Amino acid sequence: MSARIFSPAKTAMQSGQAKTGHWVLEFDPEMPRKIDPLMGYTTSRDMKSQIRLTFETREEAVAYAEKNGLAYRVQEPKEAKRRSISYAENFRYDRKIPWTH
Repeated sequence: MSARIFSPAKTAMQSGQAKTGHWVLEFDPEMPRKIDPLMGYTTSRDMKSQIRLTFETREEAVAYAEKNGLAYRVQEPKEAKRRSISYAENFRYDRKIPWTH
């Protein structure tokens, strides 16, 4: 039984950083998913795939995995590249492409 520890990124609908500071422990699937022939739903008999534990810090999540004897891997979060640009940049005289209406 192995697990993945990660810090979730913000969703596409978020502009702020809410719900992104915590760490999550999820179990890796033990058996593949199947497609139900009658309804077409994707099903699985793996109940651990439904477990999602949240922790305040990375160290708490790692300590939990080690205490319970879980093999784990930690995925470090990627830092977002922020480009600071102002509205006045549209009207600069030295633009490479002239701005027209």
